[in-house]
Amino acid sequence: MKSALKMGARKKESWSSTRNLGKIQLGGVIFGATNITINECLSKLLFGLPKEHLQYVEKIDPGLPLFLLNSADRKLHGVFEAASHGQKDIDPYAWTCEAKQKTPFPAQVQVRLKSARQPLTENLFKPIIVDNYFTRTHFWFELDHSQTSRLLSLFSSQPVSASLFTTNWPFVSKKPENGLKEKTFCMGFSAETVNSDTLDDCLGTVGKDEKELVYMKLKELSVNSKFLDPNEDEAACINVGPHFAAHEDETARKKGDPPSASREDTTLEANTSSMRDPIIAQLIEKVEDLMAFKTEQSNKIDCLEKNIIFLVQNLAEAQNEIRYLKHHCGMLESTVGPSEEPDTINGTTSSNEFHSDDSPDINLDSCDDLIFLAGGYDGSSWFSSLDCYSPSNNHIKSLKQMNTARCSAPVSILNGQLYVFGGGTRGVWYDTVESYDPVVNEWTSRPSLNAKKGSLAGATLNGKIYAVGGGCDNEFYSTAEMLDLDIGAWIPSRSMLEKRFSLAAAELNGVIYAVGGYDGRNYLKSAERYDPREHSWTRIESMNSMRGCPCLVILNEKLYVLGGFDGNAMVPSVEIYDPRRGSWMIGEPMNYPRGFAAAAVVKESVHIFGGLKTGEEINHTVECYKEGQGWESLDTKASGRRCFFSAVSLPSN
Repeated sequence: MKSALKMGARKKESWSSTRNLGKIQLGGVIFGATNITINECLSKLLFGLPKEHLQYVEKIDPGLPLFLLNSADRKLHGVFEAASHGQKDIDPYAWTCEAKQKTPFPAQVQVRLKSARQPLTENLFKPIIVDNYFTRTHFWFELDHSQTSRLLSLFSSQPVSASLFTTNWPFVSKKPENGLKEKTFCMGFSAETVNSDTLDDCLGTVGKDEKELVYMKLKELSVNSKFLDPNEDEAACINVGPHFAAHEDETARKKGDPPSASREDTTLEANTSSMRDPIIAQLIEKVEDLMAFKTEQSNKIDCLEKNIIFLVQNLAEAQNEIRYLKHHCGMLESTVGPSEEPDTINGTTSSNEFHSDDSPDINLDSCDDLIFLAGGYDGSSWFSSLDCYSPSNNHIKSLKQMNTARCSAPVSILNGQLYVFGGGTRGVWYDTVESYDPVVNEWTSRPSLNAKKGSLAGATLNGKIYAVGGGCDNEFYSTAEMLDLDIGAWIPSRSMLEKRFSLAAAELNGVIYAVGGYDGRNYLKSAERYDPREHSWTRIESMNSMRGCPCLVILNEKLYVLGGFDGNAMVPSVEIYDPRRGSWMIGEPMNYPRGFAAAAVVKESVHIFGGLKTGEEINHTVECYKEGQGWESLDTKASGRRCFFSAVSLPSN
């Protein structure tokens, strides 16, 4: 879903400063700086952008990963995280020359350093966020979860950087104090003033890797203190300047004592004694305790994160189970009388309200107008559900759930069974395949696809299922593969002429047609067909409009392409292709714009369900089309609020 919406946004006006990701979709944010402003960003722990970026900066919650791009050298610094909610004018005078001036970057967030790593050059981070570039050098700063995860992985492979936490941060002293003694400063504190409290203050602002660096340095100082050379000024945290050593030698000469060079034992013992300051031992002990505590906390956090991931992954399946149980509860209630209170799930009507209480249950064996609805997304949950809907009874029934929740996965019929393949959830695509047997109401695992992919299309031809197009991450496919049950595997077939992501496909008279989609740069109006007798794909006349994520159904020996995304918006328009004429004609438009919807044909009627209407608004309506009668909105909510799902009807006997 995210990839398809992102592609739609990318084709909008290139001057737009935002991707318009929703708060749920926002995985991270890149902030900008220059050589002039970057030091203030780091010293104030405050990032900012111009006011037009405020609409998504305000979606930032504490803990969200953040990155800082220096536009001067095109290097990306990280890793940071939000320490506050994004808001306007946290510091209304930041990055200004005069106190009275208003900041040019009011979209602000307070930050903290999570892990200081070597910055990434543009040739390293650009492949990860290439979809965000709308010019050669300009890109949108909003990152989805997949991009953020890949950036974090890339940063974790970089060596630790000392520059972010030894030169630019507010707790770092940049110059030693003047005086008789020259002092080397560690993390902004002199060896004479540092103590356990100041160490905690210092270490509390940096990440685990940086704390380990400080700890190792202190350990090294402690060990090396036994072997200090008094003439090496930079070997210790407290050094004696050369002018002071000369003063000592002159004093010793006047007293008749040997010079410092001949007093190795005495000087070394004094120096060693001075370096064996109990503060050093206390510091090391304090750091050891702190790191042990941090390790324990890190382990607890890792455990919590795993539990959260497990809960999130099972949330959709749990909600589907609730939906399934509520439906059957409604069925039981209908035997004793109507329910007094309507059931709702996530604010939408549950499936037992899609029909009247006195409507009959669906008999899979005798009903001849069944439409099966598989998987999908309702704006908050991913579905593993399978439902069958009878238009004649205006009744929907929940069947056995799939083994996996799926979006953007096609459904095809083979030997009376439903095959669902590919698709995925949360931007993760699958290669798994499963089939449903309506006779026994059971799902069975089938041979996997040759690659993980989503937003692909499927069709059945000559006793074999073809999977065509689709994509994974930032790759878009023209490939096709064929499921041969005799062999028990998917066999590569002839590739299409174009890459097509979010396309539609269908079989008519022994030929597979593929229409529309997205090739990684443009939405497509082109169409092509595959004839197994020729073992090749051939171009047919292009549609009148570009269409990504349309529906394609067969009615009266003609192809109907319904809705889709034209590069700017979801559309209600319909185009019809007659293979006998070899041309497209404009059909009657639907009552609602739809993309990522599901459609099927029963009894010479087209039914289209749900889909996206505008932006992220999900359509819950159902429309029916009959040739010569046009489109009619049905008084049903058979699909509920649902998109990125598939529909299929059993062929007539």
